[in-house]
Amino acid sequence: MDETLTGKPSSDAGEPRSLKRRIYVYDTTLRDGAQGEGVSFSVQDKILLTKRLIQLGFDYVEGGYPASNEKDYQYFRQVRDIDHGHTQICAFGMTRRKNTFVEEDPGLKVLLSCQLGVVTIVGKASAFQVRRVLQTTLDENLRMVADTIRYLREHGCRVFFDAEHFFDGWKQDPDYTWTVIATAAEAGAEVVALCDTNGGSLPEEVAAITAQVVDRLPVPVGIHCHNDGDLAVANTLVAVDAGAVQVQGTINGIGERCGNADLISVVANLAFKKGNRYEVLSPQAIRQFTDLSRFVYELANLTFRPQQPFVGKSAFAHKGGMHVSGVNRDVRAYEHIDPAWVGNERRILVSELSGRSNIIARIRKYNLQNENELAEKILAAVVAKEAEGYQYEAADGSFDLLVRRCAGLFRPHFRRLNYHVDIRPDFVEGLRTEATVELEVDGEVEHVVAKGDGPVDALDRAFRKALLKKYPNLAQMNLVDYKVRVINFEAHTAARVRVLIESQDQEEVWGTVGVSENIIEASLQALMESYEYKLCKDEDRAKNGEKQAVASVGLQADQVSTSQATSALKST
Repeated sequence: MDETLTGKPSSDAGEPRSLKRRIYVYDTTLRDGAQGEGVSFSVQDKILLTKRLIQLGFDYVEGGYPASNEKDYQYFRQVRDIDHGHTQICAFGMTRRKNTFVEEDPGLKVLLSCQLGVVTIVGKASAFQVRRVLQTTLDENLRMVADTIRYLREHGCRVFFDAEHFFDGWKQDPDYTWTVIATAAEAGAEVVALCDTNGGSLPEEVAAITAQVVDRLPVPVGIHCHNDGDLAVANTLVAVDAGAVQVQGTINGIGERCGNADLISVVANLAFKKGNRYEVLSPQAIRQFTDLSRFVYELANLTFRPQQPFVGKSAFAHKGGMHVSGVNRDVRAYEHIDPAWVGNERRILVSELSGRSNIIARIRKYNLQNENELAEKILAAVVAKEAEGYQYEAADGSFDLLVRRCAGLFRPHFRRLNYHVDIRPDFVEGLRTEATVELEVDGEVEHVVAKGDGPVDALDRAFRKALLKKYPNLAQMNLVDYKVRVINFEAHTAARVRVLIESQDQEEVWGTVGVSENIIEASLQALMESYEYKLCKDEDRAKNGEKQAVASVGLQADQVSTSQATSALKST
């Protein structure tokens, strides 16, 4: 058997053998994850994610089910040209059809044509499933398992066996379920993965049953859990403690129904919470988990989950004043790990629920005088603004400007004099939107007109047209998100709205906020805040660059003086 799956301690050249038990990470995002509602990957998407997982050192990447669709088949044709490193690309398939010669099964022929080293075969491990779903005999199911694995092994494939409905089958008829996995092992399966296919098992059940299997089965055991009981990660972890050496799951836990075990959480818990008992991915790979998580969300066209453990935007966000006060004294007070370990970051939120500690934590980067007095002033301003409907948790750019205003450091870069938005039907363009703005910029009045795809786009184009002459760096900024929230919905069409805008340049992404009964006015407020934040931070960067340059010149002058003095001493 290949040592990569024995679970034995690993070693690197010149390094002592590790005492940790090696746990192998098997990613099925491209196959099981793609079965999630609203998830679809193109061939190029699948190739991009495969390359990313290879770079991070994942042990196994299950690329898809080539016998089921042309897209997956094309993926396996293309993936052969990629340098896999130590990562193995796996194709997924099923046992031969019932009452069919294995050599004649079309699905197995497709698997062999993929020319991959590892094939994962799924087979029924539940007597109930065999009788009611496959509608065949228990003996025929055993022959299907054995024939398929032997056939693939004879053709040079390594075979993993996914024992579908394993835990449900074990609880109903343990003797038959045991016979299925024992048959798979005897036929040549290198790993038998125990599947909680319906996702309804409890951790104590998974732990006890897995321990029995590990004790009796002659080949390594894997674990594959679904999340219907919100226990997929917990069930995976207890299975590892019980002896499983391969963990199967998906990035972000995407998958059919409630999803699969989230490999982000599984790997992070194994790496950081198990007292150095297990060796999984490298620390360098785990530090890229936040980027990996967001990459998969973007690839799958899904919305980020802010509260996702370890990698969510809110995973290390602190809002309550008591919490922030504790974190300021010792981050371990309210954080279970260092967020940098998974590539995330600590965030201190500001709202009417915040205390002075939150404000102080946020403004320390400004190096301002009278910190406590200023914090009280800022907190009072936040409370007053949030009473009007503003919110600063997702509007860090607007909060930065609020701090500058309270500290007396804000100088507006332009002044809005007037604006007008005209929307009218057009026989050629459909709806024609045009914005007119009048600004005072550096003592001069700019009066410009611009067309756009909508009122916000037209205003943005008009403002940029007026400002770019004086501030060309605004060309580096663009809008990436726009959200509208009704605040006092009981006022119906007269309700106030809060507009949150996300903008970005080459260095960062920031949020700004505007509030008004008029959605265009609220949008314009948020837009203007975004321009001001960009201009302020660029000025700060330029000033810091000048200070560093002056300091560098001073250091060089000191070095010259020291050198001259040294020469003079030597000459005397």
